[in-house]
Amino acid sequence: MSEKRKILVTAALPYANGDIHLGHLVEYLQTDFWVRFQRMRGHECLYICADDTHGTPVMVSARARGISPEELISEKQLDHRRDFAAFEISFSNYYTTHSPENQALAEEFFAAMQRGDHIAVRPVKQFYCPQDRMFLPDRFVTGTCPRCRAEDQYGDSCDKCGAAYSPAELKNPACSICGNLPQSRESDHLFFRLENFRDFLKQWVEKHTPAEVANKLQEWFKEELRDWDISRDAPYFGIPIPGFPGKFFYVWLDAPLGYISATIDWARRHGRDFNEFWQDQNSELYHFIGKDIVYFHTLFWPAMLQAAGYKTPNQVFVHGFLTVNGEKMSKSKGTFIKATTYLNHLNPIYLRYYYACKLNAGLDDLDLNLQDFVNKVNSELIGKISNLASRSLQMVDRCGGVLGRLSPVGLEMIEAALEKADLVTDLYEKREFSKALVQIRGLAEAANRYFDEQKPWEKIKTDPALGLSVLTDVINLFRLLVIMLKPILPSWAEKVELIMREAPYTWDCLQRRIEERAVGPFRMLAQRMEKEKVDMLVEQSQNQAEEKKEMRADYEPLCPTVSFAEFQKVDLRVARVLEVEIIAKADKLLRLKVDIGLENRSIIAGIRQAYKAEDLIGKLIVLAANLEPRRMKFGLSEGMLLAAGPGGAEIFVLSPDSGAKPGQRVH
Repeated sequence: MSEKRKILVTAALPYANGDIHLGHLVEYLQTDFWVRFQRMRGHECLYICADDTHGTPVMVSARARGISPEELISEKQLDHRRDFAAFEISFSNYYTTHSPENQALAEEFFAAMQRGDHIAVRPVKQFYCPQDRMFLPDRFVTGTCPRCRAEDQYGDSCDKCGAAYSPAELKNPACSICGNLPQSRESDHLFFRLENFRDFLKQWVEKHTPAEVANKLQEWFKEELRDWDISRDAPYFGIPIPGFPGKFFYVWLDAPLGYISATIDWARRHGRDFNEFWQDQNSELYHFIGKDIVYFHTLFWPAMLQAAGYKTPNQVFVHGFLTVNGEKMSKSKGTFIKATTYLNHLNPIYLRYYYACKLNAGLDDLDLNLQDFVNKVNSELIGKISNLASRSLQMVDRCGGVLGRLSPVGLEMIEAALEKADLVTDLYEKREFSKALVQIRGLAEAANRYFDEQKPWEKIKTDPALGLSVLTDVINLFRLLVIMLKPILPSWAEKVELIMREAPYTWDCLQRRIEERAVGPFRMLAQRMEKEKVDMLVEQSQNQAEEKKEMRADYEPLCPTVSFAEFQKVDLRVARVLEVEIIAKADKLLRLKVDIGLENRSIIAGIRQAYKAEDLIGKLIVLAANLEPRRMKFGLSEGMLLAAGPGGAEIFVLSPDSGAKPGQRVH
């Protein structure tokens, strides 16, 4: 056994404005496989993650739902924790960037940047939406691509032609929230001087990123590194910048700090010092990320850590995207699948196994071919591997539930399997999971061939000891497979541990044999995947996409803002209902004759489903009395009564106190 290592592993922080989907799970499962392997090897390995909670999208989504950003991120964190737990992802700590620790870190890092003269302040022109009263991030501006003329493109890049540009270059720009034309305004922004770290970063990326990533990043060093804009203007849901009122740290500055703040939270709860992982050069630090956020983690982030005097990552591991059936995930085709939707239909171990069969250490995209998914899980995990236990252990049950002695042939096969296990160990360490699975499947196939050739079901009848010896050989080979698969299939392996009546498997358990002792009764390890359930999964995902479209169609953007002085111009008066007329050709409308003190008015109100005409007579109501008379299909309405509620039968007309008098003004 090698010397015990101290390892901190992170996966990119999921954004608190969205649901976990199968694309996200490529990263969290890949990381989990590697972390569980390191723990089984006896190393201390923390798996740290958190919700990325700040930024404009969270603020806008919360506003649209009528809740606070804090309520939204708390709700989402519960959802994320639930989904990750269901997929057996073994975080040491899952925290949040909306925390006192993260704010303190942001202030600490910023102070270090200021001391090192790494901060510049200069004016920036950007789009501002007067209706929504906010500066617009690039992705909140849409318009026509200046290169290919594709419509409805984001303000930073075009999905059609791949062109990158600034929002100011868009043709026909519009605010994506309200659809109105934004204005160009100037505001002072704070910048992190990345060029100050040129020499450090140029050497660092060569040693600490994959070769294909390092080669790409070298292009950045052909010219001066551009300053990084680290501030955003109010209103913004984030961490205020000390000394700069109305300015907040850009979410991408405080998000990676969540790796440290989550470690601080873990350390406090476990009586440890987080500096063991973030300052000690003998500890190991690894980031698992997708190729879409490489620049943040390999240029901005190490420069931040260097400026503040923290340890930089030993390695940044980068993976590709998920495609489904060879194409980009599609909501309309039902292949953009949320974790919760998957869990409604299929066992998480299926996806864990399939991803492991596809994952390697490179940047290649992983394709989830749904037909191959069904076939591979059923033929390999169920047919070759789990069925090996079913065939052998059930026969041992019928023979009294006690194993025999290993045969000479069985011992030779076990030695050969252990040589393969050494290769599997090396492949796991290098994150070459698909290659490790090839070796494990090969061992399963060899064990099945041995079972079929030896025909223990026949030997049991003529020579029980010999038949039991063959079964003991097969069960020992199966046990080795289970140990090697445990990082990928932890709950499945736990079922085997119970059947074998053994303590939780570690990697050292590969060196042990089991013979001449009792084992527990066989229990089903996994069932075949049904193609019909996969079809239902896709159908439900399609339905969710359609429902979301309908919700967007129903959404009404905010109206233009009015000043308080303008609002005060609305003249609210107490009125008494004198007469009520049912409008025969309108299901929702009533015509009310009301007394507002100096005169009577006629108003039309859509409250018929909530009130009987006779119940309104004599009732005091509140009327917006100075609205311009409105000519409607069923006559003239000379004001508007105030009411609240979702509609239909649930409309509640506002009534003043019983002592109020018609014509009295309401303030």
